[in-house]
Amino acid sequence: MYTIAIISGSVRTGRQSHKVALYFQSYITEHKLANPEILDLKEFNFPLFEERLSYIANPTAPQQLFSEKITHADAVIVVSPEYNSGYPASLKNAIDLLYNEWHHKPIGIVTASSGGFGGVNALALLQNIFLKVRAVPIAVPFPVPVVQNSFDDNGTPTNKEAMDKRAAAFLKELLWYTEAFNKMK
Repeated sequence: MYTIAIISGSVRTGRQSHKVALYFQSYITEHKLANPEILDLKEFNFPLFEERLSYIANPTAPQQLFSEKITHADAVIVVSPEYNSGYPASLKNAIDLLYNEWHHKPIGIVTASSGGFGGVNALALLQNIFLKVRAVPIAVPFPVPVVQNSFDDNGTPTNKEAMDKRAAAFLKELLWYTEAFNKMK
C-alpha cells in the first residue's frame, strides 16, 4: 500500500484548510486507498527559510523529519488556503526547504478559500512552483470554495456525498500517477 503525505499548509489561527486535510486523511483511510499521514506545518514550526536543507550545516530535527517524510512518501497532497490570491508563506517556506525530495513526486493540489472560487489563484501558482522543483502536479485539482461552510472542525463534509464523489476522482488520478511513477523507479 502506498504512503501519501498530506501537507496542511496553513499555520494561521482559525485556519479552515486544515479541516480539508483531516477530511482527506479520513477518506483515504476509510477507503483503504493508501497510508495517509498529515504533515502539519503548524506543528513543524519551521524557521524562516535561509537555505535549502541540503546546504544547512546543522538542520533541525523537524527539518530532517519533514525531508524524510517527503522522501518516503509515494505521493503528496498539498492542502493550501488562498490568502490574497496566493498561498501562505509557511507553505512556500516548506517547499523551498527541499529540492531533490520533490523530484518526480506526484503532487495532488487542494486549495480552499472563503470565497466562491476555491483558491484557483493559489492553485495555479502552486502548480508552477511544483513544476520548477521537478515534482509532478496531477492534472485534476481539488478547489474547495466557501470552505468555512463545507466541513466541521473534524473534517467531516457538510455534503458528504458530493465531496466524496469529487475526492474519488481526485484520488483516482493521484493514485494513477503514483502507480505510474512507482513502476519507473
